[in-house]
Amino acid sequence: MAARFGRTRSVALTGLVGTLVDVEAHIGPGLPAFTIGGLPDKAIAQAPDRIKAAASSIEGQWSQIRVTVNLSPASLPKHGTGFDLPIAVAVLVARGALPHMAEGVCHLGEIGLDGSVRPVRGILPSVLAAVRGGIRTVVVPADNSGEARLVEGVTVHAVRSLEDVLTGYAAVASGRPWPTVDVPGAVDVADERGVDLADVVGQHRARLALELAAAGGHHLLLKGPPGAGKTMLAERLVTVLPPLTRDEALEVQAIRSIHGLPGAVRALPTRPPFVAPHHSSSQAALIGGGAPVIRPGEISRAHHGVLFLDEAGEFATSVLQALRQPLESGHVVIGRALSTVEYPAAFQLILATNPCPCGNAVGTGAECRCSTLELRRYAARLTGPLMDRVDIRVAVGRVSRADLGGPPGEPSEVVAGRVARAREVQLARWSEIGQRVNGRVPGPILRQARWRPPRRALAEADHRLDRGALTLRGYDRVLRLAWTLADLAGRTVPGSGDVGAALQMRIETAA
Repeated sequence: MAARFGRTRSVALTGLVGTLVDVEAHIGPGLPAFTIGGLPDKAIAQAPDRIKAAASSIEGQWSQIRVTVNLSPASLPKHGTGFDLPIAVAVLVARGALPHMAEGVCHLGEIGLDGSVRPVRGILPSVLAAVRGGIRTVVVPADNSGEARLVEGVTVHAVRSLEDVLTGYAAVASGRPWPTVDVPGAVDVADERGVDLADVVGQHRARLALELAAAGGHHLLLKGPPGAGKTMLAERLVTVLPPLTRDEALEVQAIRSIHGLPGAVRALPTRPPFVAPHHSSSQAALIGGGAPVIRPGEISRAHHGVLFLDEAGEFATSVLQALRQPLESGHVVIGRALSTVEYPAAFQLILATNPCPCGNAVGTGAECRCSTLELRRYAARLTGPLMDRVDIRVAVGRVSRADLGGPPGEPSEVVAGRVARAREVQLARWSEIGQRVNGRVPGPILRQARWRPPRRALAEADHRLDRGALTLRGYDRVLRLAWTLADLAGRTVPGSGDVGAALQMRIETAA
């Protein structure tokens, strides 16, 4: 028996980074076998059984042949059932059942025993990597085709079975178009909650803090008794943030694709994501982790959006402290013995907490039932390095009957307009250093003579820094917030009032 060879392309993902993989199949003499090399995981190692059953269902009994498959580069670990389809295509090319034109096409998909092609995770980042590698045609499961078509510059063929693959290549070889198949209707991937800032009763200072956070990309702490509206405020931050750009939306959807959120997708999200994990979440769930495939955590799902930690004082201390590095860098690096994965995590953090475990601390108008030890432990979870990274800290009081009878607050649309104008000013100011909002500008830049506010405006901040009441990181964050206050007010340089207000918002909940 003469040896025969077939090849096609696929993509191996490491985090969001995709690498083109040559899937090579060799059919030659020897004892019947089907082996796969190139660092496959357990799911790929089980592919021969699925492929043989699927191939038998469409072309009769699988003959007793010796098949050797190599996934190149062989030194790169490969994960997931998405390699089923490219392995099957490479084998069919080697057997002469498919034309060699399949060698330049990227294939992604899981194969069922009946020959069906089923959806897999990570289609969007895989197709993006294929296009960057020069691929112009991809074949994907029909349920993933809407997501694949979000990528520009690539022809997407949707299939529901191996038989559709054979039929499609036969049509193209004879000069006809690839047959179309029915694809599922799209789901809305935007986070459209139907909420509005006008729903919030009273809380004028907290509303101002929310607008400042949106305008400058600042992190925010809301501290107050239960029922004061902290969660309502946090949920409405995304309604006043600018819509996602196309590049941002692609990153957000790529993370959702890796995370495995269900549903067929045909449009990119427009609203920034809002992610609110439960306070019982583990560090791996929040930051990312797992084995052998390292999945993104909630902080990556909140990329370009909002991460809301309700009942922040109830989160494990180790979980809260793990947020420190991502808050500074905008990404998270997760290391394991055999691999290291980096995920983006540029999110706005909102912390909401009660004044004590029972919620009725001094000043709330109710009797506190917490012991001194419980109060100390509760307060200790939200102190130190983590809180030093939170720009705005606001006390949220109980809503009074007078608030119920007062005029309604501004709707999100009005506030969003002011936020958008302030962000336009910031983009014009910081574009030369590659930043878009005040909340991301490095401290050394803000302390340069060109951007430093007048010395008289910084007198109180300088005094606090000298006394050790303000860290240098805190000093820089006061400068960032002062710039945002000035931008919303239409001033070109922060004044004493802006710096004073920024200082006050940083120490408001310290008591």
